Amino acid sequence: MLPDLLGWWREGQDVAMATVVGTWRSAPRQPGAAMLVGPGGAAVGSVSGGCVEGAVYELGQEVLDTGTPALQRYGVSDDDAFAVGLTCGGILDIYVEKVSQQTYPEFGDVADDIEAGRPVAVVTVVQHPDAAFVGRRMIVRPAETRPSRSGSLGSARIDDAVADDVAGLISSGHSAALTYGPDGERRGEGMRVFAAVFAPRPRMIVFGAIDFAAACARMGRFLGYRVTVCDARAVFATNTRFPDADEVVVQWPHKYLAKEAEAGRVDERTVLCVLTHDPKFDVPLLEVALRLPKVAYIGAMGSRRTHDDRTERLREAGLSDGELGRLSSPIGLDLGARTPEETAVSIAAEIVALRWGGRGDRLTATDGPIHHHELPDRPDDVSELTESLADASGSDHDREAAEPNDRASTTRTKEAESSSTDRH
Repeated sequence: MLPDLLGWWREGQDVAMATVVGTWRSAPRQPGAAMLVGPGGAAVGSVSGGCVEGAVYELGQEVLDTGTPALQRYGVSDDDAFAVGLTCGGILDIYVEKVSQQTYPEFGDVADDIEAGRPVAVVTVVQHPDAAFVGRRMIVRPAETRPSRSGSLGSARIDDAVADDVAGLISSGHSAALTYGPDGERRGEGMRVFAAVFAPRPRMIVFGAIDFAAACARMGRFLGYRVTVCDARAVFATNTRFPDADEVVVQWPHKYLAKEAEAGRVDERTVLCVLTHDPKFDVPLLEVALRLPKVAYIGAMGSRRTHDDRTERLREAGLSDGELGRLSSPIGLDLGARTPEETAVSIAAEIVALRWGGRGDRLTATDGPIHHHELPDRPDDVSELTESLADASGSDHDREAAEPNDRASTTRTKEAESSSTDRH
């Protein structure tokens, strides 16, 4: 979608951009999903997977005509949801704004950051008691001491509070809506901003140049990771054997991981898949991995017997119970996988479940919300969570997202209207 928007922007065209800024219950898309209404009636992107695109398209045309941004809620009730196609009863808040060289002069620089893989966040006021604040924008970029910023949301107090909070969102790579008082009071309400975060792809580092690693690399790329395959054996670690990897590294795994961590290229979004299945590689590698302060996931392949032997070796190496508790081993969910490809699906399923707080159940055997939009707090010890994924019936991790209140907004929040073009 970025090339289309950038092309129209450079041509001096006007575009309506609709962005999901809030979701509740079983909404089909996450905050940050966007759709463009461009010149000649062109439509690019999606905010609901097809459910409400017709209604959003019409709203986009209206915003282009008036130039006034609009905050629209779809699916306030199940009846309203059905009227616009949200048959699952989910609720979406969608902010629509006009994008042009006049309304968004900073977009060229933001696009350069995104294309170069430099992290950046675009923060927009989408709701405020004073309508004059709605649509104000601030660009936030990470820096060594405090985040740098350009533009203003209305006052130095607002800018300071929001920039500090958005720095945390940039580090995690997640877009989100934030609520403050009208002048940036952290415990207040009335002003709502949306931070659209554009961060480099998270990393998946796969250790072990085996057929399971090739399948895992393919799955990691599909999920949006920047995939590295690392093995000490040059004869196996080749680009030909791992065409889906972004890079293939020939180096001892523990040395490579230590070097990458020291260089700051391993963070809280990084996923580590240890598939070497050999103690001379596994143990020194896991000694490094389990002592890293922030990693999203550490999984190691092997049988129960291999896991027990490996754990004993790691204890002898001085790792604590807390450090060992961060290890997901044996790696993956119990799907009955047999082939490398099925095993890769099992590993990916565990990564996704731990990331979003899922349990690994069959959805047909559950009730409650289907989509998990809140990023769960990740404990230092993941063993309990891992066990719950293997035997989900023994615990309950469902999180019912809080229903939004319906306070009036000075930004436009009309009820969604049904349209013959938006039924799906």
